[in-house]
Amino acid sequence: MRNTPQRPTPQRLTTRLAVWTATACWAASTPAWAQEPSAPPLWEIGALALGVSQQSYPGSDQNLRRVVALPTFIYRGQVLRADRGSLGIRALKTPTLELDVGVSGAFGSSSAASSARQGMPNLGTLIELGPRLKWQLGSAPGGGRWRAEFPVRAVFDLSDGAAHRGWSFEPELAYERRAQGGWRYTTSLGLIVADQALAATFYQVTPEQATATRPAYAASSGLMGWRLGTTFSRSLNPDWRVFGFARIDSVSGSANQNSPLVRQNTGASVGLGVAYTWMRSNERASD
Repeated sequence: MRNTPQRPTPQRLTTRLAVWTATACWAASTPAWAQEPSAPPLWEIGALALGVSQQSYPGSDQNLRRVVALPTFIYRGQVLRADRGSLGIRALKTPTLELDVGVSGAFGSSSAASSARQGMPNLGTLIELGPRLKWQLGSAPGGGRWRAEFPVRAVFDLSDGAAHRGWSFEPELAYERRAQGGWRYTTSLGLIVADQALAATFYQVTPEQATATRPAYAASSGLMGWRLGTTFSRSLNPDWRVFGFARIDSVSGSANQNSPLVRQNTGASVGLGVAYTWMRSNERASD
């Protein structure tokens, strides 16, 4: 693949996306503040450090690892939000339904480090952004609560000038619980459905990219995989919090399970971090 000098590489863009990834992971590990005895600050400024090991892509038999240290900013306005994996505008809030703009992402990986993708274009650093409907389903066993989410996201490649890579739909059912000792847990099960453009980003092999061990393959839209994950966090004191996640991704039964780029059906990702709040507002959020 011919390199374009003015185009940033996935490695140089790691820190940009890590702001989204790490902040979303930290925020998602904290249950809704409605369960707390008092409202949180309107805004908080701090920093976090996070170590991540994740699959290069769903179906890959190789993992990539990152360690990042980043500033964080949380804002909990009634309309403008930067909290719990949301970003921008919250258009609707009722006791059971919430509509906002959600954000997610994945680190880029070099094809030179992937035996399946040798000689193919790098997988860029991706960011996903779009509307998300959250539905509070009520009480669950063990003092927890059920929640369903229905995000529709446009996927952009930060390694290629924010080029649009397609669309995804990622419905998810989550169980949230605050345990004794201050630990907070969220366990979730979800599906990832992709359009043809996004599926091609990960699984298509053009005739020019085909080799003796990697035949050409035309990717299809549809189920890209399913995901089982858990996040956890605990406040050590008013300023320090430890958090982390573990996730299993599977492409079993997916539309592109037969792609030559799929080397294993199931893979794991893990992350562990610590967050520090440096400043917070005296004004409380009125959520």
